Amino acid sequence: MKVTITSVGILIFFLALASPSPAAQSNAGQEVTSPVQSVHKKNKKKKKKGSGKEAEAGGKDVGKGAAKGSEDLGKGAAGTVGNLATGNVVGAGASAGKGVVGFGKNVGEGAGKGVFHMGKAVGHLFKRGGKKKAEKGKKGKP
Repeated sequence: MKVTITSVGILIFFLALASPSPAAQSNAGQEVTSPVQSVHKKNKKKKKKGSGKEAEAGGKDVGKGAAKGSEDLGKGAAGTVGNLATGNVVGAGASAGKGVVGFGKNVGEGAGKGVFHMGKAVGHLFKRGGKKKAEKGKKGKP
């Protein structure tokens, strides 16, 4: 009984520290007199990426996802080993689970973004009919 009261007290203490203070939130009584500036941006046409650049971006996204996922998996494995060495079996399972979940999340995200870019690249190629772009200045010449 004493342990549960102590653990509840510690939990309430940490929750009190984590919650923001009311003084930091309240600024309803103060008027903000900063001048409103409207910024007009010129309507610039966005230059489209070619199919090669899109495929490159897709490969880069897949690589980033695999790298971040491997990092999470390594951290989870290191935590698991540390917890097993100290005899904390439950903590070891939690560390392993966190590492595997982080790996799956990052690899899945990277693969999704990469497939998106690869799909755009293939769409560009189909749109052009597989022909290369004509170079500037050589359009009318045979």
